[in-house]
Amino acid sequence: MKKLYTITLALLFATAAFAQEKQLTPEEKKKAEDWANFQKMIEERIHNDWAFNKRFTDDNAKVLPPAAGEKRVVFMGNSITEGWSNADPDFFKGKPYINRGIGGQTTPQMLVRFRQDVIDLKPAVVIILAGINDIAGNTGPATLEFTFGNIISMAELARANGIKVVLSSVLPAYDFPWKPGIEPAPKVIKLNAMLKAYADKNNIVYVDYFSAMVDERKGLPADLAHDGVHPNLKGYKIMEPLAEKAIAEALKRKK
Repeated sequence: MKKLYTITLALLFATAAFAQEKQLTPEEKKKAEDWANFQKMIEERIHNDWAFNKRFTDDNAKVLPPAAGEKRVVFMGNSITEGWSNADPDFFKGKPYINRGIGGQTTPQMLVRFRQDVIDLKPAVVIILAGINDIAGNTGPATLEFTFGNIISMAELARANGIKVVLSSVLPAYDFPWKPGIEPAPKVIKLNAMLKAYADKNNIVYVDYFSAMVDERKGLPADLAHDGVHPNLKGYKIMEPLAEKAIAEALKRKK
């Protein structure tokens, strides 16, 4: 706990010092403080409920078994998935879509909660969008091979339970607002190549958001994401037809 307080204080002091040094506008200062508070929340969660298993406990208890003919789809992911429902609720409304994204999560955290948040909901399809927070090191250092292995483990668990899989490309990212200087773009490109190769080899649908959204810096253009990482409504509008096409394709496949 002492470590948590130390980290929290360091973040707050760093935020204040940065704001003073750069003479941030009120809006920029608020964004910096929001990031510091977000990191504080993540740190607290890691020490109390590492995979945030309790996040959807009540919601999952209310999910009924699929109705006859229902083609239920679970969206598993991080803040990019979680924010989708907020940015464009109409995309999910009236459809058998269930959003199980949790902000800040890495692939090992998703793997831990995969049974309760995906398998037990008995979907026909799961769309897995994961990996960017591993590259950011949100829960510690992670090699691309480690991240890839966790995503594949989720895919294998799904298929073993009769669930069709859609593997998503990681979205482009030139930099991380909360961890600047990491230069994620080359790692994103390499991880996507690994995921696509696996999908092609194993008759799994791969949805390529990356190619539809990337700019000349190999990141997300400003008009598609407010912070270079998380899509805005325009960004999600690009993703939605790609996701629906991938779902339809997955449902047609026999395995």
